[in-house]
Amino acid sequence: MSATTALRLATWNVNSLGVRLPQVLDWLAAQADANHPVDVLALQELKLTDDKFPADALAQAGYHAVWFGQKTYNGVALLSRSPGREVVKNIPGFADEQSRVIAATYGEGEAAVRVIGAYFPNGQAPGSDKFAYKMRWLEALRAWVADELARHPRLALVGDYNITFDDADVWDPDGLRDTIHCTTEERAHLQALIGLGLHDAHRLFPQVPKSYSWWDYRMLGFQKNRGLRIDHILVSDALKARARACTIDRAPRKLKQPSDHAPVVLTLD
Repeated sequence: MSATTALRLATWNVNSLGVRLPQVLDWLAAQADANHPVDVLALQELKLTDDKFPADALAQAGYHAVWFGQKTYNGVALLSRSPGREVVKNIPGFADEQSRVIAATYGEGEAAVRVIGAYFPNGQAPGSDKFAYKMRWLEALRAWVADELARHPRLALVGDYNITFDDADVWDPDGLRDTIHCTTEERAHLQALIGLGLHDAHRLFPQVPKSYSWWDYRMLGFQKNRGLRIDHILVSDALKARARACTIDRAPRKLKQPSDHAPVVLTLD
């Protein structure tokens, strides 16, 4: 990657790569056919062990990969058109049995970009043990990302955050107020990440109201656009200056047996 080459970063919770590998391959091919190839795609919820990761199929499609799997749950990966380096799995210093974070650096010199792909804990419900774990995980993530920013000024933190920023990210803000993904505590942690010097790439550009990235499978959630925007791309100051567009691609959510999430794509100059 040269400093003048357009760079596209994307994130997509595929809710089982074993089930949706054909959709991922088709989507990547469609982006390339449209002359908008994706340079780095962060995946969440692989739901497979490392030995089951489809590295060969992705290589045949022209993608390198680093991955961190887990049986049945979680699992994250970074797919890229060029090899990544300085790979880190999970948050250093934070003991965690769940595979939730993978980071790598792409490009060289002043064109190098550090990409952290993350599957944030769901949290289940305020007051639960899983919510307490989410709070601890978010604290550890923020401290580590602060260190990463100091080392990598061109940094993107991408993934399924399982947190909305505010009411604009919620189809029913009054009905869902203070429920999981929409609590004051979760949003405070999200703002703490912003406070490190990161920016919500989606809101750097005008967007259609009620732009969501996740819809429940039940009760015609997608058809009625009863969704949440919980998949985010946060970028450092250096990448903010290079950002040219950030979109949510709803097309894969219309497929047969889709993920309940849609890809979010950032274009950098």
